Amino acid sequence: MTTVAFIKWIGYDQEVLDISLVSFNEIEPHIIYYLKDNLEKIFDTGVNEGPSLNVPKSYNQKRKQYLSWPFLEALSKPKLASQYVLGITEVDLFVPELNFIFGEAAPRLGIAVISLARLHQHFYSLPEDIDILKQRALKEAVHEIGHLLGLNHCKDPKCVMHFSSSLVDTDIKGHRFCSSCQKRYR
Repeated sequence: MTTVAFIKWIGYDQEVLDISLVSFNEIEPHIIYYLKDNLEKIFDTGVNEGPSLNVPKSYNQKRKQYLSWPFLEALSKPKLASQYVLGITEVDLFVPELNFIFGEAAPRLGIAVISLARLHQHFYSLPEDIDILKQRALKEAVHEIGHLLGLNHCKDPKCVMHFSSSLVDTDIKGHRFCSSCQKRYR
């Protein structure tokens, strides 16, 4: 089953499904364009660019990371016509119960955020590879949008909905839903 068929099957009209990308501070344009282009293809829907927002003042000096919920709160404030809003930031995010997160979603609000910080090769003192960064960002974007569509984490390590506890998990999984996730719906 294709993603388009899946979206129709779970009751979403592909003409109604609409996604906005919102960057926190500046994100390299080629990353935004790559995500926009690929999300449009994967979900067969329009993807808009919303206004850029400032990084919320949620920096934790001890952890040297930013608490994620203020990012979600910031995304809920702009009046965007889109059904779903995905924020993108370069800062390292966390929730209190985890060391870090690649992303977080608030499905009831239709908002999610992904962090590119740990998706960069240079975070691990490796030479930067833009293609790898783009692929990782796409996987995390599709994963968080999957949560917005009502999907939970999947046990299949190749499914985009598999929980990534490390970058290895992100690199192993694909950017599409497995057949089991395509069968689940809200």
